[in-house]
Amino acid sequence: MVYIHVKKVGNQKYYTLRISVRKGNQVITKDLCNLGSDLSKVNLDSLEKKYKDKIRKSYRTLKNFLERNIYLEKVKNSKLKKNFYLTKQQQLDVEAILHHYKKKFLKEHILTQAEIFESFLINFAVNSTSIEGNTITLKQAYNLFKENILPKNKTLREVHDLTNTKKVIDYLKDKKPKIDAELLIKIHDMLLENIDMRKGFRNHDIKILGQPFKPSSARYVKADVNVLLDWYKENKNKLHPLILAILFHHKFENIHPFSDGNGRTGRVLMNHILDLLGYPPIVISNRHREQYLNSMKDADEAIRKGLKGDDPKKYKLLVKFIHSEYKTSYWDIFLI
Repeated sequence: MVYIHVKKVGNQKYYTLRISVRKGNQVITKDLCNLGSDLSKVNLDSLEKKYKDKIRKSYRTLKNFLERNIYLEKVKNSKLKKNFYLTKQQQLDVEAILHHYKKKFLKEHILTQAEIFESFLINFAVNSTSIEGNTITLKQAYNLFKENILPKNKTLREVHDLTNTKKVIDYLKDKKPKIDAELLIKIHDMLLENIDMRKGFRNHDIKILGQPFKPSSARYVKADVNVLLDWYKENKNKLHPLILAILFHHKFENIHPFSDGNGRTGRVLMNHILDLLGYPPIVISNRHREQYLNSMKDADEAIRKGLKGDDPKKYKLLVKFIHSEYKTSYWDIFLI
């Protein structure tokens, strides 16, 4: 495996192109060449020509590393507002993402943007529905969306789960509607079309198996949704956009305003908030489902005394998790 090794001397970072090879029980590392201290001057295509056989399999990983760190360098001297939820490094990570998104991704040809966004959409649809039990794979979803090939041995419910997600995201991306109670219902009803005929907010109590939290009582669902929307209006110009999206998602899930599809609806809403504020979307990986649910559960303490509770200490684990997913999914999908 070929990777870029970082060595820090004082306040200066130096980089080398390094290869590691396993021989028996040993891993042997060797430096291929020095890359200097300025990653923006590294020409990966030239390196590939020189070390073709060694770099070929690691090209995407190397490009990811270079792009992430180059954009981190670009924003390292940014004037950051004090943030009680994000560490300085987390803020810089998000700033680097935003800088790349605005200065590079949105400057690409419209067809290139569309292709990459479609890749995001497929990744998001598969992972978001998989968290809820859908078994359609990324490859099958790709064939479904690109070739209209129905996956074998999958239920129509699973297929609708994916196609509905695409319709919703396309609608939100095109119309950019404001967040209100009507939009929450519309998103949910579109996601559950041909899956669950129960429309609008639930009028019955529910219990989430395996989860300790108690969703809002049916008689208080509408009132709690209004509390959430009031909280959103009060904070949309105060909180960092990523924090606003994370906290909204967590509070929404604790209300659980619908009979089914709350998780899918909440994750779509989280991305819609980011989009409205000019930030790229996030994919929460199904591989990290348990960690995701545990961090959501850990944050429940923040709203124990009321839905508007937003103690940064109580949200620390959830913010750390979502930040990590944001960083990983963005550079994996939106890297040009």
